[in-house]
Amino acid sequence: MNRTVVDLLAGNADHAQSFGSRFDDVQDGQHPDAVTVCCSDSRVLQDHIWDNDTPGHLFSCGNIGNRVVQRTDEGEVVSGDVLYPLAHTGTRTAIVVGHTGCGAVTATYQSLTDGLSEPPGIEHCIDLLGPHLEPGVERLPDDLDTEGAVNHLVEYNVDQQVECLLDSDDVPDDTDVVGVVYDFQDVYGGARGEVHVINVDGERDVETLRDEHSTVAHRIDRLWSY
Repeated sequence: MNRTVVDLLAGNADHAQSFGSRFDDVQDGQHPDAVTVCCSDSRVLQDHIWDNDTPGHLFSCGNIGNRVVQRTDEGEVVSGDVLYPLAHTGTRTAIVVGHTGCGAVTATYQSLTDGLSEPPGIEHCIDLLGPHLEPGVERLPDDLDTEGAVNHLVEYNVDQQVECLLDSDDVPDDTDVVGVVYDFQDVYGGARGEVHVINVDGERDVETLRDEHSTVAHRIDRLWSY
C-alpha cells in the first residue's frame, strides 16, 4: 500500500484513540447545530476552521465552489446533501463558506471570459456556477487584475449561494443563512485562517451588519459593495 494511505491510517489510529468516547451521545442519531457548505479545496479544513472536534456539532458539505445547488429534471434545486440536515435533523443554521483564491471561481471566471476546456465532470460543476457568477463578472470594477477579480467573485458567489437558500421553498423559513469567506492569503488584513462574515440572511451592507451583530463586528468585512 502506498505511503500516503499508510500515513493516513496511522493518523486515523490516533484519531480513534482520542475520539472514542466523544461518540457516546451521538450513537443513535444526530442533531447538528449548523450545516456548513465549504469548498473542497485541500487548504480549507472544513471542521478545523471552526476549531471543531465534537462529533454531531456540524454537518459539513464540501464541493468545488461551495455550491448549494444541483440540477434535476425539475430544474435547479438546493442540493440534497445541504438540505438533509435542514429537513430531517432540526438544523436551523446554514453557513456558506467561500475562500480566497478559489480555483472553482477562477475556472468559472476564465470560462466566462476566455473560454475553458475541462473534463465533463469539472465542466458540470463550472456550468452550475456560471449562471450565478456571470452577472458578477459583468459588474466587476475595471481596474482589477485576475487575482482581485477572483476574490471579488468569491464574495459574489457566496452571496448567490446564500440567495439560493433563502429563495428555496424547501429550506425552512426560520433558517439563519450566513455567508463567510475563509482567508489564508492575507486578502482581508486579519490573521491567516480567519473567517470573515460578508452576508447574513441576504444583508450585505457592512455597517448595517456591524450594527445588527455588534458582538462580532470586528469579523464582518467585505472587499466589494455592489
